Amino acid sequence: MNKHWQQFWIFLFILTGITACKKETKQEVIETKTAQKQAVDYATGFTISTFSNYTLIEVTDAFPGTENVYRYALVEDTGALPTHNDTASLTSLLQENKIDAIVKVPLKSIVVTSTTHIPSLEMLGVDHTLTGFPNLDYISSAKTRKRIESGKIKELGQNEAINTEVAIDLNPDAVIGFGVDGQNTSLNSLEKAGIPVLYNGDWVEKSPLGKAEWIKFFGALYGKSKEADSIFKSIETEYLTTKKLAQEVSQRPTVLSGAMYKDVWYLPHGESWPAQLIEDAGGDYLWKDSKGTGSIGLSIESVLDKGQNADFWIAPGQFGSYQTLAEAHAVYTQFEAFKNKKLYTFTTKKGATGGMLYYELAPNRPDLVLKDLVYYLHPELLPNYQPYFYTPFED
Repeated sequence: MNKHWQQFWIFLFILTGITACKKETKQEVIETKTAQKQAVDYATGFTISTFSNYTLIEVTDAFPGTENVYRYALVEDTGALPTHNDTASLTSLLQENKIDAIVKVPLKSIVVTSTTHIPSLEMLGVDHTLTGFPNLDYISSAKTRKRIESGKIKELGQNEAINTEVAIDLNPDAVIGFGVDGQNTSLNSLEKAGIPVLYNGDWVEKSPLGKAEWIKFFGALYGKSKEADSIFKSIETEYLTTKKLAQEVSQRPTVLSGAMYKDVWYLPHGESWPAQLIEDAGGDYLWKDSKGTGSIGLSIESVLDKGQNADFWIAPGQFGSYQTLAEAHAVYTQFEAFKNKKLYTFTTKKGATGGMLYYELAPNRPDLVLKDLVYYLHPELLPNYQPYFYTPFED
């Protein structure tokens, strides 16, 4: 399996709803009467509460199916722990084992483990603090690739098996991890070495704007909450403006998505964020009524029966041309969207080492994804727009 297919199926697996063992290992919710909560309007997986002498991030959806709440205390790097002036003082929380990590902020160095974390660092202007990443080839950003080429960002192996020796030598102020079940031995080893490890659950979010709002998580780590709020507000405004424009259309074209892998056709569930983007773009996604937030595997017969006459075919796996699609399986040529040349893909936009720009940036910039889809589904609405991620299939 080549790297592009491997990257696609890793991404597909991440989108799939995973049922994990539900086990609460910490005590119940912390008393936050004296806290000032930062506004988090779309994301459901984290909260930020500011006390008089520290900030508390609570990650409630680090991975699917978990009931664990991960709590991170952000303390200004003054060399002293906070006092216990607050109702839920940090001292008390430590004694009751309610804190998973104490992080001195603003961060001066960081290791992240998902390409979706990198755009937040760049938008906040703190990408110079990134010192390590697992599998550098997956990074698409031209700006960050320059730092890789100059040796400022170290290779850490694979996310599920980070080179802990290299990571410990880097001695970052924090490692931002993600996981499908919370059982990552490499991250556990880093914690034992005294390096704060924080889970980021941006990929678990169901809504496009919910994913993008995780920039506020990084804003808190760098003392840039106001900047993060402003950046997200701009993304939100663009998204909602475009959505409103698309909702006024009189006709919604039907939309098919996905492609086959080993004779199983994988496409987004009706409650997933790709499905929501199609809906918000004024499209009629044919599987919009299916329940679930990940991907659904179907037989080719069922997809052909329901989607053969679809007006558009969006994101057909890793394919990028009509020829490669036809060569992969003759059944693809039976779809009207294939015959009418109405296929669109994000696979043509790659970084210098083959990483997909869409996987990295799209969750952070749903406004651009939405505009791309509106441009193709309803070109009259955005006549002067230049698509950012999606391109038409090659002949």
